[in-house]
Amino acid sequence: MKDSKKIKETSTSPMGALVTLEYPDAQKGRTSKRLEGIGEYYFSQKLREIDELNKQGKDIINLGIGSPDLPPHPDVIKTLQEESAKPNVHAYQNYKGSPLLRKAISDWYKKWYQVELNPDTEILPLMGSKEGIMHICMTYLNKGDEVLVPNPGYPTYRSAVKLAGGKCVEYKLKEKNNYEPEFNKLSKKNLKKVKLMFVNYPQMPTGQLPSKELFRNIVAFGKENDILIIHDNPYSFILNDEPMSLLSVTDAKEGVIELNSLSKSHNMAGWRVGMLCGAKGRIDEVLRFKSNMDSGMFLPVQLAAARALSLGNDWHDAVNAIYTVRREKVFELLTLLGCKYSKQQVGLFVWAKIPSKYKDGYALSDEALYNSNVFITPGSIFGDAGQKYIRISLCGAVEKFEEAIKRIKR
Repeated sequence: MKDSKKIKETSTSPMGALVTLEYPDAQKGRTSKRLEGIGEYYFSQKLREIDELNKQGKDIINLGIGSPDLPPHPDVIKTLQEESAKPNVHAYQNYKGSPLLRKAISDWYKKWYQVELNPDTEILPLMGSKEGIMHICMTYLNKGDEVLVPNPGYPTYRSAVKLAGGKCVEYKLKEKNNYEPEFNKLSKKNLKKVKLMFVNYPQMPTGQLPSKELFRNIVAFGKENDILIIHDNPYSFILNDEPMSLLSVTDAKEGVIELNSLSKSHNMAGWRVGMLCGAKGRIDEVLRFKSNMDSGMFLPVQLAAARALSLGNDWHDAVNAIYTVRREKVFELLTLLGCKYSKQQVGLFVWAKIPSKYKDGYALSDEALYNSNVFITPGSIFGDAGQKYIRISLCGAVEKFEEAIKRIKR
């Protein structure tokens, strides 16, 4: 096969950096139509730009990505080491995950969320909850099906819906409404084609906590409109004393799938351990797709994850004590930038409104990056409702935030 002709195109990224794209002639391109309109994940692109700036000696302080910098509990690492040394743990695993891990997830949900889950039928371990978002979309969406997605919200919801052939119908979350859906407005829309609705509380990127009333309203809205609710719940343990599950609402299981993860709560982002919880019917439906996509998770990782889920208050208190100190430094940094923010938000980030002198979050992010060598996430990457906001991650030593403050002062 002859190589197709290459086309080079230079353009300016939203952050102001020149980007050169090289791709085959459109007449001979090999990518599928489902990739049309799907760009590379923002942070994947941004990390490359930061790497280039670092090669130029810029020493960029990255306050953007929420990748926990703290290690898992020593017992979790010890379990992985000990189990990996055994000769009989290296084979393919059960598609539904180890019974030990499913039991640990069930116990975890009962202890922290007061939710009863049958470990044999209502739990499906995942290689990270991001994987689960894609599995759900591929399981339930046909071409043209519609999905309600939050704006601002996690960008993966939009890309997964599009890759599955669905259509995103955004619903705006506004600060004045505590970043809660406006159900009255949504109910007036034509929802006949809507099959799924993504919700996410504590909300990312805004850090908004849910109330019991909000959760009841979400479940009721799904039932009234025959919409399957997908609740993405990875942040409920970070700087939050009262973790909540949408499955705690009475009779929620049939109409709700909840995604959860050990990435943030147990500092295990790179381990790729998550879970999907719901009624047996929902688990069986998603498993039909998932079992054709992978061959199970490495058993020692599952056993180490089970150990992590058995940790108690001491673990979460220690982690949150560190994040509390860091968050105070982030508040100091945001005040220096002239931003407004709520001190009531939770999770791994701080969401803040930019001063009126900036056109949008990109403008402030550009200024911090190119003048102070500090990268801050612009809110627009989470949807146009985030245009006037920025987001800062709490992942980094206090010294990193102190240095960022010094640079911006200079």
